[in-house]
Amino acid sequence: MNDEPDDGSRWLDLELSQSQGQREQFAVLLRLLRTDRGAPTSARAGERAASVHLADSLAALELDVVRGAGQIADVGAGAGFPGLALAVALPKCEVRLVESRRRACEFLRRACAAAQIENARVVCARAEAWSAGMANNDAVVARAVASQPVVLEYAAPLLRVGGALVDWRGRRAPAEERAADVAAAELGMRRAELRRVQPFEGALERHLHTFVKIRATPGRFPRRPGVARKRPLGA
Repeated sequence: MNDEPDDGSRWLDLELSQSQGQREQFAVLLRLLRTDRGAPTSARAGERAASVHLADSLAALELDVVRGAGQIADVGAGAGFPGLALAVALPKCEVRLVESRRRACEFLRRACAAAQIENARVVCARAEAWSAGMANNDAVVARAVASQPVVLEYAAPLLRVGGALVDWRGRRAPAEERAADVAAAELGMRRAELRRVQPFEGALERHLHTFVKIRATPGRFPRRPGVARKRPLGA
């Protein structure tokens, strides 16, 4: 019997076609998820962590708007995914990990330092209050953050015109999607693509929703922190 902990390395061997240095960075992230008590996630160990964090994040590399981005903001970064994984996979891209919870920010800083991810920086602030990021990002990514209309309101002010939001979702929710389309129109966005992905075995209902910013966001956005959740657009 093998008593060694499952650190997800078998998944790395099977699934990733990255450089040795990138593979080592991914391995460090998986080890940190397993050993750091401050990791803000329940998926911490072995191939489950590799699947639901790394594989799920890297599914976005299928999209041109992600692969070609010069600056990406991960809104509601939490444990750092998809942002940390994309920073490793796209070393020429600057990634901003936008997170408002102090303890999560501390974990993200430890993760960047441990894995030597030099192109990622932690922004410990609410998305609505990050003034330096306004209209300054090629892409915004969000995974398990809020309802889609709320995510759109977080993302739109942060994007330059022509930039894109990529929103990770599970099973499709037609009513929420209709509300999101209404919200997008108000924010200067439009839905560009809805792609079904299967980043790991058993991920049967995973979708990447892409919205493109087609014009400047109206000046009344972003609204005050917390208002987007209390009074979502498109309701």
